[in-house]
Amino acid sequence: MTLIEKFLDYLSLEKKYSDHTITAYQNDLLKFERFCATKFQEDELKKANYSMVRSWIINLSEDGISNNTINRKISSLQVFYKFLLKVKEIDASPLVKHKALKISKKIQVPFSETEIHQVLESIEVTSFASSRDRLLIELLYVTGMRRAEVISLTLDHLNLENGTLKFIGKRNKERVVPIIKSLEASIQVYLGYRKHLLEDLQIQTPLLFLTEKGNEVYPNLLYRKVNAFFSMVSTKSKKSPHVLRHSFATHLLAQGANLQEVKELLGHDSLASTQAYTHNDIHGLKKVYANSHPRNKKK
Repeated sequence: MTLIEKFLDYLSLEKKYSDHTITAYQNDLLKFERFCATKFQEDELKKANYSMVRSWIINLSEDGISNNTINRKISSLQVFYKFLLKVKEIDASPLVKHKALKISKKIQVPFSETEIHQVLESIEVTSFASSRDRLLIELLYVTGMRRAEVISLTLDHLNLENGTLKFIGKRNKERVVPIIKSLEASIQVYLGYRKHLLEDLQIQTPLLFLTEKGNEVYPNLLYRKVNAFFSMVSTKSKKSPHVLRHSFATHLLAQGANLQEVKELLGHDSLASTQAYTHNDIHGLKKVYANSHPRNKKK
């Protein structure tokens, strides 16, 4: 078994990472391995040094890869070499002094409440597919769940009696999110269509969300559904499941929700991560300013 294979087993069995995440690590490591073999005639990643890593970074940049993507790829290497240290395959990581590339922070623009309402109202539930699509979008917005978390949901994660969803999220962290009444109604409708689908296909599966053939919903399908529906009502450049997660956090904070509470709902490790979702609505700020500033109140 190669070191990469041992590392991937470690991510799967000990860290409990998702298949999607493990595949991303595998792709990054194999590409770096090929680069080292081609440019430096070095087939063993444990013998790689930082000059090789730096050369790969330059190569990726020259190929037009964004700094953000390069940082993610180098992060894969950092985790891999930490694993090699752990199993005593190396004495020091070649990335011990590496500093991430600077990236320009882009303002994440959430969907408006009106846009989300328009999309949900536009989906007429008359079939399995339409009930699933509506529930997927509603669930992403109402709970703030990540795309991978939604895809991996099973029936056991649902507790409609208590009105909660309990699941294992990113970094193997257990999360509990509330199910509001409108979302519960959509779940019940979908479960009815799902039951008939499984009876017709004569299969059984614990997965909550399925394709019309009874297979697991895949990431690109979820992205395409969100993008297609919101393209009908929004001119925003980015229309993805993550924008719905951002909208969830932004709208809660705008309505006065506590930052710490939103942090727990999102499954963040720190408040700094949650603050990245805040979005200052200039109209809201104007209203607060007009109602609160002493000089304006005097007038």
